[in-house]
Amino acid sequence: MKTAIVILNWNGKQLLEQFLPSIVNFNSDEAEIYVADNASTDDSIEFVKRNFPTVKIVVNKTNGGYAKGYNDALQHIKADIYCLINSDIEVTENWLPPILKVFKENENTAIIQPKLLDYKNKSKFEYAGAGGGFVDFLGYPYCRGRLFNNLEEDKGQFNDIADIFWASGACFFIRSAVFHNLGGFDEDYFAHQEEIDLCWRTQNEGYDVQYVGTSTVYHVGGATLQESNPQKTYLNFRNSLFTILKNVPRKHVFLIIFIRLILDGVAGIKFAVELRPIHTWSILKAHFSFYKNLIPFIKKRRQLQRKYNYSIHTSIVWQHFVLQRKNFKNLL
Repeated sequence: MKTAIVILNWNGKQLLEQFLPSIVNFNSDEAEIYVADNASTDDSIEFVKRNFPTVKIVVNKTNGGYAKGYNDALQHIKADIYCLINSDIEVTENWLPPILKVFKENENTAIIQPKLLDYKNKSKFEYAGAGGGFVDFLGYPYCRGRLFNNLEEDKGQFNDIADIFWASGACFFIRSAVFHNLGGFDEDYFAHQEEIDLCWRTQNEGYDVQYVGTSTVYHVGGATLQESNPQKTYLNFRNSLFTILKNVPRKHVFLIIFIRLILDGVAGIKFAVELRPIHTWSILKAHFSFYKNLIPFIKKRRQLQRKYNYSIHTSIVWQHFVLQRKNFKNLL
């Protein structure tokens, strides 16, 4: 089973210098390592060529973000399994074999995520994927080990192999045939939550998404766009609405969008009260972009199959903020 580890890079020499050695040192003979460069203007590619001659390089003509960046690069990479991994990930010894074993033993498994822990506090789960992701009734993503900003300590509670709803794009394994058959990531997302959309579409085709907790990586998180960056606020709020419109069942979709728009307004007021009006403006811009793209996304919606495999029985907002449930195991 030929595996390609593909690191998307944009002006990331510092990150490559810090984290690429762990991927090279803990690589297996089954995997080839690639750096897919998104039209960087620094000397990161020269750095890779000079210091890691075994690492192959694919150069994209433009910076199309995470979605287009990987779509463009993977057209030039031949493998059975793609491992799409952020440049701010530190891997651990023997991280690959448990994942490849699941792919070999389960032909229906199309996407896998390892355990994601926080590089800055290695005893805790990391925000971007933790112990595997789910989506609640209102389209809010959450994880085993992470509810909103509440991160659990890793005590081995998620050292299992489990079905999940979405795998984190920070370290995202996918069968190449499935990736290409589905047309890859939706490039209208640019970055953030495009992996949730792809996982949703993958399950609509009858495949499984799994978490393999016997493989561990450490993620810095926010190395490209920090949590305080208004562009990240804009992309997260807009892309969440895109995903709802594109994938949620028809009988629920308009009600859920209406509720989400109201809750987004509440979030905008909260940012304003906290004297962070630039984030309030980011939410408004996200809504304007959503309205602008309504027709194209309705057209995309009509092209998709419908299995609607998501958690319609729960609201993570209600359980976390009203019922004060902070850990995944306490959710109803």
